[in-house]
Amino acid sequence: MLTILGDRLPMCDRLSRRSFLQIGGLALGGLSLPQLLQAEQASGVGPNNKGIIMVFLPGGPPHQDMWDLKMDAPSEIRGEFHPIATKVPGIEICELFPRLASMADKLTFIRTIVGSSAGHASFQCLTGRSPRNQPLGGWPALGSVLSKLHGPRNPAMPAYVGLSPQCGHRPWGDNGPPGFLGVAHAPFEPHGEGKADMVLNGITLDRLSDRKGVLKALDRFRSETDQSGMMDGLDAFSQQAFGILTSSKLADALDVEKEDPALIERYGRGEDKLQSDGSTRLLTNFLIARRLIEAGVRTVSLSFSRWDWHGGNFNRARQDMPMLDQAVSALVEDLESRGMLDDIPVVVWGEFGRTPKINGNAGRDHWPRVSCALLAGGGMRHGQAIGETNRLGEYAKQRPVHFQEVFATLYKSLGMGTDATTLPDLQGRPQFLVDHAKYHPMPELV
Repeated sequence: MLTILGDRLPMCDRLSRRSFLQIGGLALGGLSLPQLLQAEQASGVGPNNKGIIMVFLPGGPPHQDMWDLKMDAPSEIRGEFHPIATKVPGIEICELFPRLASMADKLTFIRTIVGSSAGHASFQCLTGRSPRNQPLGGWPALGSVLSKLHGPRNPAMPAYVGLSPQCGHRPWGDNGPPGFLGVAHAPFEPHGEGKADMVLNGITLDRLSDRKGVLKALDRFRSETDQSGMMDGLDAFSQQAFGILTSSKLADALDVEKEDPALIERYGRGEDKLQSDGSTRLLTNFLIARRLIEAGVRTVSLSFSRWDWHGGNFNRARQDMPMLDQAVSALVEDLESRGMLDDIPVVVWGEFGRTPKINGNAGRDHWPRVSCALLAGGGMRHGQAIGETNRLGEYAKQRPVHFQEVFATLYKSLGMGTDATTLPDLQGRPQFLVDHAKYHPMPELV
């Protein structure tokens, strides 16, 4: 927990000069924030202005109802939706994504993702790796790798922030494991249980709506602390940690109400309610992701809704797909308007696809044989659809794309070579970012 504690008074603007400053453990194995910052510096991170936003769709979205409609298939396979033309001639996607269709020149639709481990978890979408046969300590998420190699884009911000809440099915709410890189590179989680990770003597994220009171309290607290000479007794890492907590930069980035109301409306607000054992449909998380990246966070991971539609596939799609269309298109537009899109790749996908044949409950079941992904930004060559499945959407007919190929491409767009860069695991063995002997950046995109 990150906590600045006083004498248990209700507001931090009533702290005395004798108050006790505690910058605590961030719920990461007992390490304090100063220790985390010190460990980060010891890792030898280097400057780089790039970052990434990773959107996980828990449960496995139906590929044949999104980017790969099968109009020539029998009715029990092709479903209820129709394709619409996009801005790129020859590329069609589902009618529920009109906004994304209108900006298809800025997007890449991958129709043949293969290599799924078939597990109901975010792990593979955040690490690129199978959960099987991991090295000691486990594979790190891409965000943890960036934290290790480059650190935050702004020293007043954490390098890696995970916005996914705790889900009823816990592997869906995993924001990404630090693996063998250690807790210094785990994501900071401001939502769910992580609300306790940022507390300023009773001022929590639940009270960020009262921005004036919070900021005045922080200003007074900093002033009193500096006058007391308390900061003189802290080492450089403690001072940096204190700065993160009291600069309000992180709190500001998490406060979407500071945005133009018209932009908030463009993203949409969504619904801050867990969908069964899945995630929320909180569209403001997409805006928060952009705000965090702009403020200096390196990686933001988030999740949206629950896509495990064994029943009512088409009714659920009519609810969730237009919301996803709105939020992702707004995010891409927003990044582009701020000159950030070339530096910030965005990836949207789930752990596997859905069965071609519609079941008796109007749903589709698990189908790890092939799935789909959407990419934007990162300076890649967009405006294309990659891969082709067979007539029934059962398997990759042309150009299968492995999870690790996507990760190799993302790493390349972030300025890291996957054929040379290694990180030592807990046994001191060098581990490549991907299995570079098999998987390389996608030539279509880089």
